[in-house]
Amino acid sequence: MKAVVFTLGCKVNDVESGSLIRGLEKLGYTVSRELEPADLYIVNTCAVTAEAEHKSRQAISKALKFNPHAKVLVCGCASEKNPAPFAKREQVVSVTGAKRKGKILEIAASGFSEELLGVKIDGGEKPYDEMPAPECLKTRAFVKIQDGCNRFCSYCVIPYLRGRSRSRLLESAAKEISDSTAQETVVTGIDVSSYLDEKGRDLADLLLAVKDADTRIRLGSIEVSLITERFLEAAKAVKKFAPQFHLSLQSGSDKVLKSMNRHYTRAEYLEKCALIYRYFSDAAITTDIIVGFPTETEEDFLDSLRIVEEAGFAQIHAFPYSPREGTNAWKKYEDIPAAVKKDRLRRLLKKGAEEKRKYVEKFIGRTLEIVPECFSDGYTEGYSENYIRLYIPEKLEKRLTRVCVEDLFRDGLKAVCEEENNEKTKCRGEKNEAE
Repeated sequence: MKAVVFTLGCKVNDVESGSLIRGLEKLGYTVSRELEPADLYIVNTCAVTAEAEHKSRQAISKALKFNPHAKVLVCGCASEKNPAPFAKREQVVSVTGAKRKGKILEIAASGFSEELLGVKIDGGEKPYDEMPAPECLKTRAFVKIQDGCNRFCSYCVIPYLRGRSRSRLLESAAKEISDSTAQETVVTGIDVSSYLDEKGRDLADLLLAVKDADTRIRLGSIEVSLITERFLEAAKAVKKFAPQFHLSLQSGSDKVLKSMNRHYTRAEYLEKCALIYRYFSDAAITTDIIVGFPTETEEDFLDSLRIVEEAGFAQIHAFPYSPREGTNAWKKYEDIPAAVKKDRLRRLLKKGAEEKRKYVEKFIGRTLEIVPECFSDGYTEGYSENYIRLYIPEKLEKRLTRVCVEDLFRDGLKAVCEEENNEKTKCRGEKNEAE
């Protein structure tokens, strides 16, 4: 039997799809992530924007063009938010939501038992849904440790769809991380900062439990509240910790942060950045920023522009505000013109590109460590520990490799393998030390 697991949306969705793939393979299915002829299609939907919802519904039509008689199972945030448009499709035999995607495997294992089919959206709060470890692509693995969110940012619909924060037992999460055969393992969740298992153990405790793991450990997106001395000391203790902190900002304006229901000020955010740099001087602090939130004036936007430089961001991800039905912002505020949002986005991205260049330039002549991902057009490509894209002009084995950085190149840096070019390419920083 052939199955396709098609994923829309966030990295957590992608990880959960990986778990479904692993589970289906154990049931004897041949599984693909790409839309192609198959007997079974699983569409893992997204509802972060109206466009994402539309693409989720559209994916079913695209799948059925390959096989009009296939069974379709739908799960995810869009089907949690509004199951009716999915359920009305004749070929859709099951609609589940965002909280219990493991039901998909129950359905497949049962031979599509009638009692498990239909619309099954779980109401109320649920425990953490343990699923099989996702398939490993050798270079990078993802380990989900948490689901749901308690923050209720005024622009975000996800807490209403994913439910309240719930966490995986530390022993289970630590084992999957420690057992990872990937060169790099990313710890992820909807809100990993709120990780707290039923025994009261938090993310710092989890990091200490895996401090000797052989895989490089990188964290997914984190919140300001996580950054404490205790947490950073735990991160510092990890043998192969990747010092990249994707620290969500959303706005550089105190007024806008308050209307977003973000529980910190710009001054507090900058203090947390300074604390990170105290422990990890070369840390890459990356972030998300929303432009054009309904309460954002031009002066508020200029605060966001200024903080990009003040924080020393290595990279920013910027998005125009998208109203989401059911959120507090949607109920309370009028949207601002699209042209204003477009202009601010352009200016912010330009500033972000300038700061990214400043950050990566610091590493010219220095040694970094690459996790090779692919070989294309004569270059091995991959990311350094601080999430700089590296290009090596030879084919490298897929293992952690130390390289000497030569110059800016494409969207990152060009480097040469330290091992094979030791004398010729000795890094400038190392030469200076010798002198």
